[in-house]
Amino acid sequence: MRIISALNVFTLLYGGVPSAFGQTLSDSLLGLIRDRMNQSSTSSWEAGTEAETVLEIDFSQLAVFSPSYLSPTPPYSVASLEPIIAIATNAVTNRSSSQLWGQDGSSGDPASLGVPVLLGNWTNAPNVDWVGAAQAQLDLLLTGTPRVTSGLAGGAISHRVDSVELWSDFVYMVPPFLAYYGAVTQNTSLILEAYTQISLYRSALLTSSASLWQHIYSPSPDDQVTDPGHWSTGNGWAAAGMLRVLATIKNSPYASQFKSQQNDLGDWIEEIHTGMTNNLPSSGIFYNYVDQQITNSSTFPDASGTALFASTVYRYVTLSSPSNYGDIVQAAETARQALYANDGADHFGSDGWLNPVVNPDTFSEMGSDSPEAQSFALQLDNNWKAWKSAGSKDSAGRRRVGAVGFGVGMMVVLVATVIVIGV
Repeated sequence: MRIISALNVFTLLYGGVPSAFGQTLSDSLLGLIRDRMNQSSTSSWEAGTEAETVLEIDFSQLAVFSPSYLSPTPPYSVASLEPIIAIATNAVTNRSSSQLWGQDGSSGDPASLGVPVLLGNWTNAPNVDWVGAAQAQLDLLLTGTPRVTSGLAGGAISHRVDSVELWSDFVYMVPPFLAYYGAVTQNTSLILEAYTQISLYRSALLTSSASLWQHIYSPSPDDQVTDPGHWSTGNGWAAAGMLRVLATIKNSPYASQFKSQQNDLGDWIEEIHTGMTNNLPSSGIFYNYVDQQITNSSTFPDASGTALFASTVYRYVTLSSPSNYGDIVQAAETARQALYANDGADHFGSDGWLNPVVNPDTFSEMGSDSPEAQSFALQLDNNWKAWKSAGSKDSAGRRRVGAVGFGVGMMVVLVATVIVIGV
């Protein structure tokens, strides 16, 4: 007879050492990451991303990824929702005449706060004109913002107030607000508008040969703000925004009415995931511009975009169980394991800041502290854990080998120090 270790038995049975071994973030580190997010999210899009992150983690039944997000009775009290209501109240209190959070040059970023404002109204939180603020923000987007006037992207709402510019960031800020507004008010035209805006943005920004989105497009030859590069975070913003719209529709009474739109959104998310997977470096950390892997002044390893990519992969697989996603799930696992290496010490400072990260205000420069990166890291951890709980699948109905959970049978194998096998 021969004697083999329990670890070798695990390898024989499951095809490898479980990827979860030694690859987690402690509760104390997650607390620090959240503290940094809470204290630093001062711009409109940062606060909107913070609110969505808190909503998905702490109040998941109200997030659109829950099949019951449109429940007629809020499952949480107004008091318990204080972290979300506080952000929403600040957005309304500090708004300009029409725009949440006040003017910052962007027409799209303030709309990222529209969902928490609508939640404030639904929960009847007192002393705030929730309806007026949400309606004013909606009207500004639909009738008071410049649009592309011709071409394939004709009708696309500009991400900027004073010029026509299409930014991939927009897809996370505006379409989820439009779709959610439509779902809670039973206005299917707004749900369709959310999808339409994504379609128009894709027509302008997608580089088909690379299966990646450009960052900024302007139809005006006089506009100096363009960025044809495939920005990692921008592709993550687009995938994450499409995911939210897909979930809003899928978990609403209007799912059957928008079947083709859901199929398109799924295809477009998979498109970005494929393009990014094809460019994942061996380090597991994407470069600031996905397909520019020679470090220079504008591209460098970026943990922020990396976290957002992996987060969207786990969320999409859990939501939709796509086919043939093994390589993409493996890319997400490679990225997550790189970020979590050494219990997070390789990419999180002792104060909780994720690094290295792109400057959130100057997208071609390396930064030091990024509020949005903190949100992405928390979303990644939340979505990864949800993926594990759902069975660690890499495609429709298929459990991922090497990412198994720890049930009773597994414990029997691991508790044994040796197993004797007869010859």
